[in-house]
Amino acid sequence: MTISDSHLPLNLPLLADGEDKNSILKNRLRKNYRHLRKWGKRTGTDCFRIYDKDIKAFPLAIDFYAGRFLIQYYSEDRDNDEPRPDLQAEAESALCGLFGISVDLIFWRVRVRRKKMEQYEKISEAGESFTVFEYGTKFKVNLVDYLDTGLFLDHRETRQRVAALSKDKRLLNLFAYTCAFSVQAAIRGAKFTKSVDLSNTYTEWGKENFLLNALPLSQNEVIRADCLKFLDEELRKGEKYDIIVIDPPTMSRSKKMDQTFDIQLDHVKFLTTAIKLLKPSGIIFFSTNSRRFKLELE
Repeated sequence: MTISDSHLPLNLPLLADGEDKNSILKNRLRKNYRHLRKWGKRTGTDCFRIYDKDIKAFPLAIDFYAGRFLIQYYSEDRDNDEPRPDLQAEAESALCGLFGISVDLIFWRVRVRRKKMEQYEKISEAGESFTVFEYGTKFKVNLVDYLDTGLFLDHRETRQRVAALSKDKRLLNLFAYTCAFSVQAAIRGAKFTKSVDLSNTYTEWGKENFLLNALPLSQNEVIRADCLKFLDEELRKGEKYDIIVIDPPTMSRSKKMDQTFDIQLDHVKFLTTAIKLLKPSGIIFFSTNSRRFKLELE
């Protein structure tokens, strides 16, 4: 999908620095960003990954969010999850030099390899949020308060695929997080969307995303509920949908749930129930980030 950027206040700065023969990281960032900036202007997008562990010596992922940067350091050591000072200094120097910014616009996240039952929790109370564009659609993001920003960049093209099929359709979005799938579907003409998540924080965030894009909540319902219980209730009501999006966590042990959710153990019941809610020729989009996941059909 191509969108003219002429009417969008995209934040896609030009690079402020030239080639640096002494920094392979800076040169890789320059090359990647120049290519992605052209794509961003063409598609109306100012949030994307500009570096993903391209160089072994720099085990980082660097995401660009409308002039700000989120750097994730991938640590193998659960007891020492801070990036080396020299690595942090070089990454910050490269970004500051290339974009002419201060370190105040660079944020760090550490993703250690967690034990199975550990969860990512809220890490700050700063409340610093701002708006980015994805294919011309506005989304609220926050690089400070949570490990995740409010918008999963790796699902961008899947969101477009779902949106392209959504015109005049009824869409159900389970484990909806901040409702990005539903918002993109509504932008592309979905008749009705329903987004379900157990978190009050994220359902309220999702409502903000709809309102940012002048999308009425009367046609885009956002519900805080246990998704499995919700499916059973929808089945009893006889509800039907053309498209169902299911993007669950690998594991959840929220106090709001009666029992722990495990995608490997629970996906058969979940998908079996969801299929019963589909209209004829309906589609389910199912996603998991569990590397050990194995689909079981019964």
